[in-house]
Amino acid sequence: MTRKPVEPGAGVGEPAPGKARAGGLVPGKAVVVGAGVSGLATAIGLRRAGWSVRVLERRTEIERYGTAFGIHPTAQAALERLGVGQEFGRRAVPYREGRIRTPDGAVVAHLPLERIERRAGRPELLIARPHLLDVLTGALDVPIEFGGEAREDLTAGHDLVVGADGIRSAVRRRHFGGRSGPRPVGTVAWIGIAGFASDVHGETWGAGRFFGMTPVEPGRTNWYATVPEATTAAELRELFRGWHDPIPRILHETDPSEWIRYEMRHLYPALPSFTSGGNVALVGDAAHAMTPNLGQGACTAILDAEALTRALTTHATLPGALRAYDAERRRSAQRVAFGSRSLHRFMTLRRTGLRDALLRLLPA
Repeated sequence: MTRKPVEPGAGVGEPAPGKARAGGLVPGKAVVVGAGVSGLATAIGLRRAGWSVRVLERRTEIERYGTAFGIHPTAQAALERLGVGQEFGRRAVPYREGRIRTPDGAVVAHLPLERIERRAGRPELLIARPHLLDVLTGALDVPIEFGGEAREDLTAGHDLVVGADGIRSAVRRRHFGGRSGPRPVGTVAWIGIAGFASDVHGETWGAGRFFGMTPVEPGRTNWYATVPEATTAAELRELFRGWHDPIPRILHETDPSEWIRYEMRHLYPALPSFTSGGNVALVGDAAHAMTPNLGQGACTAILDAEALTRALTTHATLPGALRAYDAERRRSAQRVAFGSRSLHRFMTLRRTGLRDALLRLLPA
């Protein structure tokens, strides 16, 4: 006698996947669209919760561009709950000291890294983006379907659809309409990694532009620059000529072919909900893409993933779990996005006197 296969998470005589049962929600079939940080973390969480998961990625391979992510202690704890904290910790480096400087090198304020460590009992950590993706893909026990896009209605074959497909999310357009979308902020960002270690970390704020440096791994320095506009490496170098060491050295001793240039955007207007139809949820940049000024993009994506999967294990129905996820994450993530955009405006002021005077009033 041939037995009919049982869906993952459902036993004989149990309710259908995605429906209520005594003690919680029966895991069902989910599809995660996007294999970036938010998508991979969500897929890992869903698999740990017993869901059958497909991961679709429109590209032909994992996109390994990028430099360093700052991971706040709250996001570190979320990674631990997702079961990848130990491997993450082996790849990350602590960020304990950073200063805000003027172009001549004068210190005007301290980044709140020491205060974060005192309150959380652990430091802010930095990890190269490719390393974080390696950690997440190594923990994912299902194959990624490359070249897969959300062109069709994925709700037909899945109990849950998760849009983790970035600021230009196809899932968001299909299920949330076109009201919210990418909006330029009027500046250009450049990022790269220098092949030498710097003992100067933090950010230098000038008139309409700034430059940042952080550790990333032994013998290397993560750097980023934001300017009103710069289309060539030569123009970028000229904009920071005469700034304090090692900024000119970083720009002159690194290979421009390895720099990454992009126009900064954020998601606008803010979404009224991160969920739709009782079975679709957005995570990461698809839900709340933000400027990088607070360094919280990866953190909010990780927190989204962990909160969504936790809600699915603690609520009796799928619509109820998605409502709980939205209630926990939407306002928090949107506050971070608003704060990051506001900080961007403050950092890129062209009249620097009042701005720098205000910075000097901050506690050490």
